[in-house]
Amino acid sequence: MAVEILESCMVTPSEATPKHGVWLSNLDLLVARGHTPTVYIYRPSSGHASFSPDVLKAALSRALVPFYPLAGRLAQDDAGRPEISCSGEGVLFVTARADSTLDVLGDFAPSEELRRTLVPSADASGVAGILAMFQVTFFKCGGVCLGAAIHHTAADGLAALDFVNAWAAITRGDVGVPAASPCLDRTLLRARSPPSVLFDHAEYSRRGGGETKPRVPFGSAILPMSKNQIDALKGGAGEGKRLSTFKAVVAHVWRCACKARGLAATEDTRLYMTADARTRVHPPLPRGYFGNATFRASAATKVGEVASGPLDAVAEKVTGATARLDDEYVRSLLDGAGGGRVGAAQGGVGHAGDRPVGDKLAGAADLRRGLRLGAAGVHGQGMLDFTPYLIGIALTCQQYI
Repeated sequence: MAVEILESCMVTPSEATPKHGVWLSNLDLLVARGHTPTVYIYRPSSGHASFSPDVLKAALSRALVPFYPLAGRLAQDDAGRPEISCSGEGVLFVTARADSTLDVLGDFAPSEELRRTLVPSADASGVAGILAMFQVTFFKCGGVCLGAAIHHTAADGLAALDFVNAWAAITRGDVGVPAASPCLDRTLLRARSPPSVLFDHAEYSRRGGGETKPRVPFGSAILPMSKNQIDALKGGAGEGKRLSTFKAVVAHVWRCACKARGLAATEDTRLYMTADARTRVHPPLPRGYFGNATFRASAATKVGEVASGPLDAVAEKVTGATARLDDEYVRSLLDGAGGGRVGAAQGGVGHAGDRPVGDKLAGAADLRRGLRLGAAGVHGQGMLDFTPYLIGIALTCQQYI
């Protein structure tokens, strides 16, 4: 698939915005230092007037006023600590044209080609410290793709989605109840003084002496599951017991990973998950908190208990891991990160000898409906290798506009 770039420009806020530095929390600093790519796919329809590049750019300019940190640059304060410099320099907006139809994308499986052709890259932008980049690509069939790349330090998935939804609402000209204004105060997640680290945050590696562990090769795959299959998993907990979709699928994937790797029953296995701190801290973070409020949690046990135990027992391991994720747990993590006692996040299903693989995010969503995607991930050496959030890519926006 060949994609021709028609225009590349910077879009700045439509009004003057405050100029200052945004302090970053330890959760902001723990995440991967890179742009998170997301792809939004739209089938051909007669209602694509809102995909006019001029309309999109004008709406983007207005959306950047309340979300003005995105128009800034990643920088450092006087002490050398990373911060967002709210300079109002703008975000990158690219208009492109593909020489094919959407059918060439098949099942929208994430790939380097998809990332390279449909999502702008920081290297190609030539702008140091840029936080947000967008590309709208028009296909021969009339379909449209919006590729977004938002720096993870600036926003987690939910925060980024809040921005995209605000942009979409302005594009459509919605005049209903206004969305909640973004909360830009990241000091709500400031570490305590003195720190109090009461938990062993095994989900975050502790590396000393500048050690860098090499990445291991991994592949991605889409594993479609029908409603009947999911219902069968949820009903497999036994008479009178029901599992949530999340717990049933995660427990099933965890079990499959242990079996496929042929691990001994006495080996240790750990499932990594992503949790949202917004409602777990006290008081809860304001609606519209714009920053990183997600963190890693995990469940650990012996391989035999996962591979041979009943599905509901495996799911209970997941339940037990999430039940302890309260305010004190989150504050303990923030304190530990501030004192250097925790480091880079790990994810997926880990076993003895595994080395962490960097997270990737790929998804298909509906810009107008704000479909939220995401699931627990699996990584590590072995026969199975799932990457966080890739389960979400299987949802390919069948509810076409």
